[in-house]
Amino acid sequence: MTYLDIAARGKNTLWRYIVAWPLALVFWLIFVLLLLMPVTLMHLIRPEQLQAESAGDHPILFFALQGVVFAGLIAGFTLAALLMHRKRFADLCGNWSWRQVGIGAAVWLVMLIVGTIIDWGLAPKGFTFTAGGLTPALVLTTVVCLAVQTFAEEFIFRGYLTQSLLLASKQPVIAAAISALVFGALHIPNGTPQAVNATVMGFVLALIAIRTGSLALGWGLHFVNNLFGAVVVVSANDVFKGTPALITQNTPDLLWVDTAFGLIALAVVALLVFKGDRLIAPANQYPK
Repeated sequence: MTYLDIAARGKNTLWRYIVAWPLALVFWLIFVLLLLMPVTLMHLIRPEQLQAESAGDHPILFFALQGVVFAGLIAGFTLAALLMHRKRFADLCGNWSWRQVGIGAAVWLVMLIVGTIIDWGLAPKGFTFTAGGLTPALVLTTVVCLAVQTFAEEFIFRGYLTQSLLLASKQPVIAAAISALVFGALHIPNGTPQAVNATVMGFVLALIAIRTGSLALGWGLHFVNNLFGAVVVVSANDVFKGTPALITQNTPDLLWVDTAFGLIALAVVALLVFKGDRLIAPANQYPK
């Protein structure tokens, strides 16, 4: 089944989408409050921890809260899609393939390693070995919660939003572009370079979802991207700044160099997906 076929499942009149978005956010708020209120009232989380200025202040709590917030978004949009559209969770995931997850993760990991080597060659003094702060609890929390966070973003932006735009326009490029602009706009608080990179990444990931009929490859790519930036090489200019990692990178002069390399790497991935059918063929198995 094509991604358009999958998107067409259920009830898709416009008013249902208008109602579903705020309904999903209400469900999300209820879910998060139900989880956080007990631990707050029991003083398991202190107010100053919730007001931490960076992820490095309380890294385990930071990632745990990210996991709760984004798990709530998955739950909220799953319930809203079921109630308003009669769509199942699987309908928004598409032709799921763990092989594609692995391919997306492996290809992007290579790109990240190459980018890091280039940065090190340009500014070796900007790299510091900081593995001493890593603990098994932090690594496990980070892996689990970033898996939830990145899947939530794929589920909402490349799943629910891109499917609705594809149904409305019947044009993959238009659907991908609009969903990418929304995704990029939400990254503006992280700085212009990251917003630009997020917009292009959102565009490529949306096209990949449409091409493969699945969120799988895009999630693998997205997950390894965030995990690498939180555990392997954390940037002093990134949203994960201050968190313990194997290596800390402080190269503010290379922000736009990294952005340019990221755009080139995304173009390479897009080329592999659209031209490399032997490596990445469109998934054709859909859960009944």
